Amino acid sequence: MSGTIRVPLIEPGSHPELAEVEATIRAERGGEIAVLYQALLNSAPIASGWERMLSAVRNRTQIPADLRELIILRVAVLNRATFEFAAHEPHARKAGVSVDKIAAVRTVPAKTADFTDVERLVLELTDHMTREIEVPDAVMQRVCARFDPRGVVEIVATVAAYNMVSRFLVALNITH
Repeated sequence: MSGTIRVPLIEPGSHPELAEVEATIRAERGGEIAVLYQALLNSAPIASGWERMLSAVRNRTQIPADLRELIILRVAVLNRATFEFAAHEPHARKAGVSVDKIAAVRTVPAKTADFTDVERLVLELTDHMTREIEVPDAVMQRVCARFDPRGVVEIVATVAAYNMVSRFLVALNITH
């Protein structure tokens, strides 16, 4: 794979017809339009929908931030999405994920000795969804026993959404 991003990046402010989408991205992301969104801006409907979906996953679920960030980091590792891992490692640390757990999530299989039972369960679900697509009934039964239906949907949606993110990044060679 070459080192070149495979679509042009849209410079924020350079296309007046994108002003509304850019304003939404800036509002949700703290003023910055990252390279991922500069690629997405090649399609205003995709950029807009992406931002709404990912903002819901990042900011409007009941999943504790540390679990969410462990999911995101793990998906990034499994899909070799270096940009995503680098982007979310600071969020994971801010959410209280230890340096040891961040290092452990990088290993395949994950070295889960230091993780709590719920962290191990969420990482196991993440691995199944990302690597095999199908989740064994026994794993889903444990997930459903641990979380209410909203929690199950939110955790599964987080894994699925960040698989989308990481696969988009890898396909378009967005690595920094």
